[in-house]
Order: sequence, then structure tokens, then C-alpha cells
Amino acid sequence: MVNAGDMNGSGNLMDFLDEPFPDVGTYEDFHTIDWLREKSRDTDRHRKITSKSKESIWEFIKSLLDAWSGWVVMLLIGLLAGTLAGVIDLAVDWMTDLKEGVCLSAFWYSHEQCCWTSNETTFDDRDKCPQWQKWSELLVSQSEGASAYILNYFLYIMWALCFAFLAVSLVRVFAPYACGSGIPEIKTILSGFIIRGYLGKWTLLIKTVTLVLVVSSGLSLGKEGPLVHVACCCGNFFSSLFSKYSKNEGKRREVLSAAAAAGVSVAFGAPIGGVLFSLEEVSYYFPLKTLWRSFFAALVAAFTLRSINPFGNSRLVLFYVEYHTPWYMAELFPFILLGVFGGLWGTLFIRCNIAWCRRRKTTRLGKYPVLEVIVITAITAIIAYPNPYTRRSTSELISELFNDCGALESSQLCDYINDPNMTRPVDDIPDRPAGPGVYSAMWQLALALVFKIVITIFTFGMKIPSGLFIPSMAVGAMAGRMVGIGVEQLAYHHHDWIIFRNWCRPGADCVTPGLYAMVGAAACLGGVTRMTVSLVVIMFELTGGLEYIVPLMAAAVTSKWVADAFGKEGIYEAHIHLNGYPFLDVKDEFTHRTLATDVMRPRRGEAPLSVLTQDSMTVEDVETLIKETDYNGFPVVVSKDSERLIGFAQRRELILAIKNARQRQDGVVSNSIVYFTEDPPEVPPNSPHPLKLRRILNLSPFTVTDHTPMETVVDIFRKLGLRQCLVTRSGRLLGIITKKDVLRHMAQMANQDPESIMFN
Repeated sequence: MVNAGDMNGSGNLMDFLDEPFPDVGTYEDFHTIDWLREKSRDTDRHRKITSKSKESIWEFIKSLLDAWSGWVVMLLIGLLAGTLAGVIDLAVDWMTDLKEGVCLSAFWYSHEQCCWTSNETTFDDRDKCPQWQKWSELLVSQSEGASAYILNYFLYIMWALCFAFLAVSLVRVFAPYACGSGIPEIKTILSGFIIRGYLGKWTLLIKTVTLVLVVSSGLSLGKEGPLVHVACCCGNFFSSLFSKYSKNEGKRREVLSAAAAAGVSVAFGAPIGGVLFSLEEVSYYFPLKTLWRSFFAALVAAFTLRSINPFGNSRLVLFYVEYHTPWYMAELFPFILLGVFGGLWGTLFIRCNIAWCRRRKTTRLGKYPVLEVIVITAITAIIAYPNPYTRRSTSELISELFNDCGALESSQLCDYINDPNMTRPVDDIPDRPAGPGVYSAMWQLALALVFKIVITIFTFGMKIPSGLFIPSMAVGAMAGRMVGIGVEQLAYHHHDWIIFRNWCRPGADCVTPGLYAMVGAAACLGGVTRMTVSLVVIMFELTGGLEYIVPLMAAAVTSKWVADAFGKEGIYEAHIHLNGYPFLDVKDEFTHRTLATDVMRPRRGEAPLSVLTQDSMTVEDVETLIKETDYNGFPVVVSKDSERLIGFAQRRELILAIKNARQRQDGVVSNSIVYFTEDPPEVPPNSPHPLKLRRILNLSPFTVTDHTPMETVVDIFRKLGLRQCLVTRSGRLLGIITKKDVLRHMAQMANQDPESIMFN
């Protein structure tokens, strides 16, 4: 250590910051990362590893391990995400069936698995077997009659309430961040915001367990969005094991982008759709390297899920379909109509749901999350049970709506009147008149559609894990199936009309109602989320219906156009704005003609900018400035008079640097001079030891002039991911623009209250 007497000898002066110290470069909670700084730190780290690798074999091996660590992380994410998704699927199947009955031969079997193992199941009664008993059969030995129905009804509601109560209690007590879909927060985190604990181990564990409970309870929600959150938690956990990712927030976000792709891959069995979803919908920064790694993570996750085979059909896809009829050009008209319906439903849902969530945040309703979940679950279970289409799980409902009516189908939707003289092959059944079963199914579907539309508005956003993909698809699939049956009957009864004459001859199989359900599902999902490319790819991967891409594309584009006519925001962007997260959407356009000088602070009449000088402030002055302000950093100038800009110092790093200097460096006291230059300033003899902090100074902060158009400034913030930008004129510091200033200004220009959108 240097004594106070010879501190002026700059040769002996020790800059303790030549050695890195803990926590420099990390960020505080609810702060935004500096993308440029993270990028340059990673480049420095890579350069150091490359130069060291030439020194010895061991260093060369270490450099190879560093290069491969990214692929290892992707492999681990894929394996864990695939395993968790498989376990969730199996548990949901069992617990959903548990509400209606139990398997006597093995209580852990679902209804379907129980009857697979039975030797006494007939084809006509494939859902009935002696081993599977409803609760009424088990408790009062009755399967039919009013008392059996009431007992089953009562136990169905009780199980639903039990699952929902357990889920909301676990979320409240152990992991408050495990609620909701997770995608709005993932988008915000990937844009550079820090939310500590959101991707933690507790959140991963509780979200996985409660996701099974809430989906099994029969609430109108899906597991697909929360599975993206679960996969990102896996990504965060594995990236913390490798210093390359744990010490660099920018690199960590590359891993999280790939994890989001793996999440969609296992949610839908759609690996390519997952990669496109991450690229189109979630990610903020998506370099080519991340694209390859996302592809690999999605592949491993899909392979793992396929190995577990939770659907028991040896297929990866959730709703495999096999249609035997091509689609015809005249059908594009009803497909586009379904697209219009999807866009209108998306707009209605977003507006109503955001209004309800805002009410929840601003009134006493938000203080009783457990009561809200219990009430919504009770209403859902009471209304859902009498209708067979709402009683079953939403995934089963969609699967039935997508199905084509073959000769072996026992569904009510396939209750057509058969021609006794029909001698066609089984796969090519001609269009037939609808029987009484189809008409009663249409009524039940219409009631189920109204119920789903209303209840989903109140369910999404409660304090439980809740996805939106499956409920949106269910709404579209029900509307689509009804339109499909309508077109089919129209073609059968009026095949001589000019629109049907060319392609629908009597006795031909021309219209496939299941295809309309598929198109309707895509339209409604697109209307709510505003996805296009990834949506179409997910839909054809989900169903295996490759030749129906054009109808899906037509519906997806139409629904986006219609929904965009009423507002540009999808549901995730709307929730980001509702919560006030500092998210600059790349899709938004800024068209106002304002300048940097209109937005920068300080404004006229405000106190001057808090700055540090390069060599005239003491440790006590710096500590006082830090204590009296809450800014994230301070510009460093030559002097208060000249205000020539030198660089920018982060608040957190100043605090850590001074704290470490006091502990590790002799002679640093409150009246020690702090300097940011290469050489120490001239100080009188017997003065205390000066403190050099040049190492933490950013010598190339991003600057714009005061006449830079705000359109350009907004673009810079979006594309470079800046935290702040300094405003200068001829090298003199005038002010500062932060990301929050940009968001406030954009809100002001859109006639919104600028303070109401800021995250608290």
C-alpha cells in the first residue's frame, strides 16, 4: 500500500481497479441493461480467451469448452423443458379425469389409459369399462338417474374448487411471479429489463405444479403461454451455471430467446413454429447464432417430449388431422369471413380483458385474489358441467372439433343420416344430411361459444398461471365448425347453385367441417396475439395439415388486418402497457416532429443536471451526490464551468468502487480527491490519498446533438438498446435522455397520461 507521504509519486500510485472487483457490471432490480456495454464486455472476454488459447494446451481446451458451452446449455434446456412438458401433460390428463371418476385397477391411470388395459371394452362403448368408475358408481352404486347426476355434478365442482384453491394459495405464498401467462414479462426481460426472481427456481417449481392444477380445474385457460415461462426459467437456471452467461446479461438473453423457442416447441409439438414464435413475437435481439441455437433447443425439447409420448399416439402433434378432401377456391370466402370473426373477437377480448384487469388493479377487487379465483372457478364449473362440450378439457374439445367424420366416429357432431345404398370406401364418405345429433350439437356448441367468450375475459390475468392460446383456439374452432357444418349442408341441399356446381356434385365429399374449425382457431389466435408467420407454421405443425397452408394464411392475414384496424396492440403488448413495463416496441412507429431538446432533462426552470467533475470532487462530495439523488448514473465533465463531456459513470459502480477502495486501499478518506483522468491531479503535500476511478468510466457514452429529431433518437434507443443518451452541443453537455423519458414522450404524443404508464 502507498503511504500518504509519497502519494504524489504517480509511479507508486496503485489503481486498485486494475483488478476487477465483485458486482461491477451487474444491475439492480427493475433497471434496464446497457446492451452496448454488455456486447463490448463479451467481445473483450472473447479476445482474452482467444489470445490465451495460444499459450498452452490447457488454455486451448478451455477455449473449446467456452465455445461449446452455448450448445451444452441448449441441450440441457431442451431436455428439462421436454421432460417437464411431458410430466405436465400426463398429470393434467389424470387430474382432469379425476373430477369425474377413478380407475380401480390403478388409481394413477386416466380414463383412457384405464380402458386401454381392459379386455372387456367393446368398440361401440370404448369409453366404458368395468375398471373405470364414476364417483356415483363408487359411492352409491348408481350410474344413471337424478341422484347419480347430482352427486357427480357436486363432486366435479368440489374437485375444481380444490385444485384452483391449492394453485392460487401456492402462488401467493411461495412464488407471486408464477401467475399469469408470463409472455409479457418475458418480452420485457428480453428487451433488457431486470426482474429478479421472475425466472428463479421457486418460480419454476411452483409454476410447473400450479399449471397442472389450474388446467385440471377446468378453468378457461391453457398451458402453452406458461410453458414458455417454464422453459425460460430452465434457461435462466442453466445459464447461471456458466460464467459466460451468468456474468453477462446480454448473453443471458440470447439463451432465454432460445428457451422461449423450446417452450413453444413442447407446448404445441411445433419446433419450427417455436423458433419463428421466438423471432416474431418474443425476442428483442435475435442474431443468427441465436437462430441456430433456438433451432437446436427446440429440436432437443421436441425429441424429449416425443420420447415420453404423453398423448399415447406415438405422435408429437397435439391435434393430428387426416382430411381426405382438398379445399376449393370458392371456400376462401368463408375462410376470410372466419378471419374477420377472429379479428373482431381479438379486439373485443383485448379491450374487455384490459378494462377488467385495470379495474382489478385500481379497485378493492385486487386485494382478494384467492376469492376471485374461487368465484370464477365455481361459476365455470357450475355452467360447464351440463354441457358436454365445456365439461371436457379444452384440448379434447379442439381435437374433436378438428376431426373429420369417418365411418368409425361416435361423436354427436358426426350423427349424419346415412344412405343405406352407400357402397363407397370408408375414407371417402359423401356429404350427407345432418341428423338430430348434429342439430343438438350445434345448439350446445353455440352455448359453449358464448360461455367461452365471456368467461375467458375474466379468467386471463388472475393470480394463477393462465395461457391464452388454447381458449382462443377453442373459440375459433367452435365458430369454425358451425360455419363448416352450415356450408356443408348448404352444398348438400343446394348443389345446383352456381357456386357449388363446379366443385360439389351430388354424392361427392366436398366440404370438410373440421378444416373450418382449424382455420377458425388460427384466425382467433391471430386476432388476439397478432402473430402471422409463426401462427401459420404452428397450426400446420400442430395438425399435420400441410396442404391447408393457404386457407390458414388467408385467415391469419385477414384477422390481423381487421384487428389492427381497431388498434395495433396485441394482448401481450396491451398487458405490458397496463403494467407499465419500460418496453420500446420495435413495431410501433414514431411520426411526430419533435427534437431531442424538447425531451431531454433538465428542462427550463428545472435544477441543473447532476454531474461529476474529472478531478475536483472529493469522496464525500460524490457520496453526497449519490445520497441526494436517485439517478442511475452521472455524466463526467472537465469542470462545472466548461461542461465539456468526458464520459459517463454508473451509480452502482461508483458506490461499489468507493466501498471497495475504503476497504482495500490505505489512505482513502472522505476528503480524498476522486479523479477520472490517467494522471493524478496536483494536490498539496500531506493531503489524503486521491482515488482513481477511471476504470469504471465509460469513455464513449452515446451522444446526440440537441437538434437531432426524436424519430432518430427513438430508433437509436430501439435498435441499440440504450439506457440513456447524452445531449451535447459542440462538445458541451446540455442534458440527458433516458429510456423512460422516451416512453413518457411517446405516451404524451399519443394523448396518454405519461406518468400512468411508468412501472412502479
